[in-house]
Amino acid sequence: MNTEKLRAIIATSLNNFYDRRMQALGKLKLKKVLLRKNPYLYKALGTESATEIVEEILKAYLSASDEGLFGDAFFEPIAKAVSGGTVSPSEGVDIAVETKDRYKAISVKSGPNPFNSSQVKRQSDEFETLRRRLTKLRKQFDPILGHSYGKKQTPSTKAKVYRDTSGQLFWEELTGDSEFYQKLIELMETKVIRKHRDDYHIEYQKAVNRYVREFTNDFCATDGAIDWSKLVAFNSGAE
Repeated sequence: MNTEKLRAIIATSLNNFYDRRMQALGKLKLKKVLLRKNPYLYKALGTESATEIVEEILKAYLSASDEGLFGDAFFEPIAKAVSGGTVSPSEGVDIAVETKDRYKAISVKSGPNPFNSSQVKRQSDEFETLRRRLTKLRKQFDPILGHSYGKKQTPSTKAKVYRDTSGQLFWEELTGDSEFYQKLIELMETKVIRKHRDDYHIEYQKAVNRYVREFTNDFCATDGAIDWSKLVAFNSGAE
C-alpha cells in the first residue's frame, strides 16, 4: 500500500475515533455513575465543587472507554484495509486471510492486556465455531488474537486455541512490512489531530456544563454548596 493511501486511511480512522469520542460524551448517565462512587471519600478529600466531582467522573469514564473506542474505530479498520483479507464470516473474528494451504482467522484487539479466564474461553469458543464451519476447506486453521501494540507473543495452549501476536510482529504479519508499526504513528498528522482536539474540547466543555447543571439541580443547596446529606441518601439510603 502506498504512503498516500495509507495516510488517507489513517486520517479517516482518526475522524471515526473522534466522532465516537464525541458521541460518548452524551452517553454518560451521571446518577448511575454516582451510585458507584464514594461520597464519603469526596467529602474527606475536601471536595466543595460540583465541577470537580463531575470532571473526575467524566475523565474516568472517558479514559475507560477511549481504549476500546480506539481499537474499534482506528486499529481494526486499518488492519482490515492493509491485510488483503476479507471480513470474517464469524462473530468474534474480524479478518480472514486465506493462502493456498492456510486460513488465518484474526481477531483484532487494541492492546496486550490479558483476558480473564472467561474471556479467553469465549474467544476460543468463537474461533472453534469458525473452525468447524471451515472443515471442508481442508486448510490449516490458524486462529490469531492480534494486539495492535505491545510485545505479547504466546502460542496456543490447551486453555486457549489461538496464538497471540502484538505490536511490530502483528503488523508485519498482516502487511509483510517490518516497519509498518512505525509508519502508523508517523502518518498520524499533527495538524489533523489538533483540529480534532479543538473540536472535542468544545464538546467536552458543553458536556461538563450539562452534567454540572444536573448535579447542582439535584445535589446542591440554594446557595450552591454541595448537599452532602442528599447525596449520601441518594447513594446509600434505604429504598
